[in-house]
Amino acid sequence: MRDPEALYDLEREGVEAVAATAAESPGLVLLYHLGGFMDAGEAGAQVVEHLLEHGEPQVVARFDHDRLVDYRARRPPMTFDRDRWSAYEPPEILLHLVHDAAGTPFLLLSGPEPDVEWERFAAAVRGLVARFGVRLAVDFHGIPMGVPHTRPVGLTPHGNRLDLAAAHPRWFEQAQVPGSAQGLLEYRLAEAGHDVLGFAVHVPHYVARSAYPAAAVAVLEAVQSATGLVLPGTELRERVTEVRADIDEQLAQTDGELPTAIRGLESQYDAVAGAESRESLLAEQAELPSADELGRRFEEFLAEQEHGAD
Repeated sequence: MRDPEALYDLEREGVEAVAATAAESPGLVLLYHLGGFMDAGEAGAQVVEHLLEHGEPQVVARFDHDRLVDYRARRPPMTFDRDRWSAYEPPEILLHLVHDAAGTPFLLLSGPEPDVEWERFAAAVRGLVARFGVRLAVDFHGIPMGVPHTRPVGLTPHGNRLDLAAAHPRWFEQAQVPGSAQGLLEYRLAEAGHDVLGFAVHVPHYVARSAYPAAAVAVLEAVQSATGLVLPGTELRERVTEVRADIDEQLAQTDGELPTAIRGLESQYDAVAGAESRESLLAEQAELPSADELGRRFEEFLAEQEHGAD
């Protein structure tokens, strides 16, 4: 493997700012989300946008997007103004130093998922984790599930520090799904002995391709509980009410099968919620999707996303 450190450039001021936090913080938390794989309801994207908007971000490292991103697969936007090109938005993969509402510093890695050199990218991030004394790495994204929007948003926590996450119903024992750079990064960090935790937030499959603020709020609350960071999301919570009202209004105007299907999802959800005392929530009466079916849904969702991008 070629030198992982050659994949990024460090920003001197950002590195100095991270070093200055050593006296006030016993190890930093790293949050990370890479767009382009799966993020139903734009859950992870909304969280990243919220953190960067409110956290006074400072760039610490810039990854070589020219090497990592396939532009033809995900063409960067350019602006044509009358008779010339006036703007270009490169696909940046950045490590930021950010602060929570209480002023506590943490690191945030975000940008498009690398298309190539996943192992080298994971090794590069692992090196940064060691360099900056990261005590816990947390990733998050949304997954489409057969759940109704009328019930609380569920989560599937994963990683080697599940003791930091609140107890959540277990929806399945094992599933094989398409891989991702974000998933590989968590796998390699854990393999190297680092503490890692991830949250896959359950988004109703019928709203998976639009922004679903309730999922982003669920992520913020889970990350806050696990890390001790203060991550308020007032704007996102306000959007939760608005989006719920929009969905209900659209359903009220629908004469098709969707309202009936949602009532079925509600019954299924309630059956699962009532089985908390069981070791596994694959209760017969709940008729939950199998691991194979879950993997198939993931692949279908990814295919739809790729088709939409084309």
